[in-house]
Amino acid sequence: MTRLTNKVAIITGASSGIGRAAALLFARQGAKIVLSARGEKRLEAVAGEIRAAGGAAVAVAGDVSEEAHHQALVEAATAEFGGVDIAFNNAGTTGPVGPLPALSIADWQSVLDVNLTSGFLAAKYQLPALEARGGGALVFTSTFVGYTAGFPGLAAYAASKSGLVGLVQVLASEYGPKGIRVNALLPGATDTPMGRDVANTPEARQFVARLNAFKRIAEPEEIAEAALFLCSDASSFTTGTAMLVDGGVSINRV
Repeated sequence: MTRLTNKVAIITGASSGIGRAAALLFARQGAKIVLSARGEKRLEAVAGEIRAAGGAAVAVAGDVSEEAHHQALVEAATAEFGGVDIAFNNAGTTGPVGPLPALSIADWQSVLDVNLTSGFLAAKYQLPALEARGGGALVFTSTFVGYTAGFPGLAAYAASKSGLVGLVQVLASEYGPKGIRVNALLPGATDTPMGRDVANTPEARQFVARLNAFKRIAEPEEIAEAALFLCSDASSFTTGTAMLVDGGVSINRV
């Protein structure tokens, strides 16, 4: 028996990295997938992979900072598959990296729109859909940056992603009685396009790898497995958490 049989899952940021790995994994576990990302061509390629393997997927390209996109995702899930049971709100951006005084208000707002306001907009449409199904799981990708450690040059990223943890705690309290679990997933350094943009030289990648206890960078599939736990009934008594999947970077000092 697969862990997500007959479940319908929305996954944002699904064209690459952790989102793509989660989409493929969730589909193998029996879920019907609604995929979201800005790049339509790459998103359709992931949907094609899922369908070629015998799964069910629909791609809805769009920008998670726009309210209409979140409405469209829920409408697509309902029209194609009958509703929503799971949402993995994974899309995000680091934004410009550098000292805070050099950050423009437009760049600051853009990072908050993609990382934090998108979470509000996602929940606004996903929660009623989950409630209509009698419960389900919401997971938001946050980060250890700004939660257990501060990294120079990432003020907007840290602030926006930390805000998701507060959102998760409130929603978990509000919707627990309705059978809806809400959690945050906090990955460490992962081999994704966004991660490679930040650590963009061999030396930088080695430095980042040495920060955690395993002295390596995670594969997206490892983080996807943690997302699967939070989205499946294996975590049936888990809600309101900020679950670190960071290779021990939060506790490592050598």
